[in-house]
Amino acid sequence: MERITYPTDVSDREWEILKILMPSTPEVGRPREAPWREIVNGIFYITRAGCAWRLLPHDFPKWFTVYYYFRLWRKMGIWEKINDELRKTVRMAAGKKEDPTAAIIDSQSIKTTEAGGEKGFDAGKKINGRKRHIIVDTNGMLLKVNVHPADIQDRDGAKNLLKEAREKLPTLSMIWADGGYAGKLVEWSKSKVDMNIEIIKRTDKIKGFKVLSRRWVVERTFGWLGKNRRLSKDYERVNQTSESFIYLGMTRLMIRRLALNPSVAVF
Repeated sequence: MERITYPTDVSDREWEILKILMPSTPEVGRPREAPWREIVNGIFYITRAGCAWRLLPHDFPKWFTVYYYFRLWRKMGIWEKINDELRKTVRMAAGKKEDPTAAIIDSQSIKTTEAGGEKGFDAGKKINGRKRHIIVDTNGMLLKVNVHPADIQDRDGAKNLLKEAREKLPTLSMIWADGGYAGKLVEWSKSKVDMNIEIIKRTDKIKGFKVLSRRWVVERTFGWLGKNRRLSKDYERVNQTSESFIYLGMTRLMIRRLALNPSVAVF
């Protein structure tokens, strides 16, 4: 008997898109009992609902099976690879080239829990925890994320992120950022990774809320991620696990968007 579906389950159309990107079944070892689709559904449920692994409902595969594959695929870099492939398809569906030439960078300080791991105090935001440092394209799709202690300044944390973005996307040439990235980072970026950083500042003449050109795109991405309760705080011990849930949040958004577009061909 089929189980009752959850809102986080992938539809047939979504699975048709996603299954092609899943890793192949190993030819050796004990045969896997749980189907890929149900394992993915369990991982998406954790991401969206925000519960602990052991609280995964019983009609999914056993929680330790779902967690095993989540962790295995994190170590293999599968979540980032899936995000990259879906992002390319989303861009092409929007009439853009696969790889962007411009992007927006920003960070978000988030509280941690008693789970342990690296953390620090962001004196500006008065938050003890970590920073989610992301770089997105002009559609708000995630290009790269780094999670690090919150006491690392934006202009310092951005260096590793920009290096990794350059290695992955040699087409990138323009980066928009807020005033926290002003100063030596602008010159460093030009000389070390051959990217131009343009600082978009808020003018003191404007009172109250004002949508700032380019910067609103990355803020919207943080808003999208915030719909996943697992990302309401940083519950993870390992920074790479936090990054995986961010890639998962964007993956869920992109496959739904692609599934609603009948003109998008499956890979």
